[in-house]
Order: sequence, then structure tokens, then C-alpha cells
Amino acid sequence: MDEPIIISGKDIGALALNAFCPRCFWIRMRCNRKLPYQIFPGIFSSIDSFTKKVTNIHYEKNLSIPKWLRPFDVVKPVKSPHYSKFYIIDETTNIKLWGTPDEVFQRKDGSFFIVDYKTAKYTESQDDLLPLYEVQLNAYAYIGNRNQFNPVSGLGLVYYEPQTDLTSSNLDSILLVDGFHLPFRGKLHALPPNPDGIISPLLQKVRTIVDSVKSPDRKSNCKDCELVDQLALYLR
Repeated sequence: MDEPIIISGKDIGALALNAFCPRCFWIRMRCNRKLPYQIFPGIFSSIDSFTKKVTNIHYEKNLSIPKWLRPFDVVKPVKSPHYSKFYIIDETTNIKLWGTPDEVFQRKDGSFFIVDYKTAKYTESQDDLLPLYEVQLNAYAYIGNRNQFNPVSGLGLVYYEPQTDLTSSNLDSILLVDGFHLPFRGKLHALPPNPDGIISPLLQKVRTIVDSVKSPDRKSNCKDCELVDQLALYLR
């Protein structure tokens, strides 16, 4: 356990998925997550940035948060920290856990509520990812309680669902001179905070997997492992 491990809240969330494969995780961590053919469309970063601006500019203009966020019982956004400052080093496992919360709100009692935005419709596939999101947000709470957001009293997901129904009757309302609007509607999903109960065991699990000299056994029917094995055959 001499070598430090660095992992994000999102990456540690993968351990909670039903499809989690120890072998794939071991490879990713050993490769420092720099795998080939990994592409993330930049449009999602642009949408995330715009979403945050909507919330914060609304508060600056009206001294209140947008109506759709009020069921979370929050009163104002606070500056979300840069990932270089929002981290902890777990002394037991020598793991640096870091993250970048999409939004942090303060409540009337002074406690904090951490939100993650998802540009997606809430579907069965999103429901399958819920364990990952729950760990991700609890990782932020784990860091926040040991950093500048103590105590974290609530966690939540905001699914910004694109409204893609279009008819001739509402066409004119979305048209611009040089393009069109795509409206989004927020759907809230609160999660109970349990950072110590969830994150501490997962940090131990990360250390056990990464310290393994040999790659762990693959999960049965892991499609990624099948592709890795096929690639290895081609390279022989």
C-alpha cells in the first residue's frame, strides 16, 4: 500500500453498478484511466456550463433559486470548488478522492445540499446508473464534510430532460432567425446522504483491487473484457 491512488467520485461510483467488472476496473486504474478510443462529446460540457449559468444568474438577478429546484429546500447557490481544491486523502487507504460537484446550495439552517446535473431523460437505463450516481454524490458529501461544506445534509440529481415533442402548433415558439431552441425540463431525484457508510468500504475495495499483482477475474459476460481478449488475440 505504498503507492498512492487517485480516484474521482464518479470513478469510484462504478463499483456500485451491477455490471461492475473488477478486471476492467483494475486495467483502467493501472492505466491511469488513459485508455484508447475514449471519446466524450464536448456538447455535454457546454450544456453543463449553460445549466450552471441559468441557476446562478437567476439567483443574481432575483435573489432566489429557480422554481423547479425549490423542492430541494435550498435557498442559494454557493461557489462550487475546483477539483484541485476539493479532495481528501484517506489515511487508512492512502487514496486521494476528488471531485467536482455541479452545484452546491446552502439551506436555511446553514447546512449544504449537493446537486449533480444530468442531461438525459429519466429512463430505465438511467435507473440502472442510479447506484453510480448515489456513490458519486456521497463521495462529494464525504469530501465536503471534511472540507468547506460541513455538514452536507442533502444530495440530489436534476435530470434536465430535452423536450423533443414538436408539432406544427408549437413550431413557431422554438424558431430563431438562424436556428431553433431546444427546451429542457428539470426532474428532481433526492438521495439520502450516507457518505461514511458508503464511501469508506468502497475505498477499501479500491485499494484491494488495485494492489492485486494479477488482474482480478473478469465478471461473467463482461462485453468489454471480451473485446480486450479479442484485441489481445489480434496483436499476437
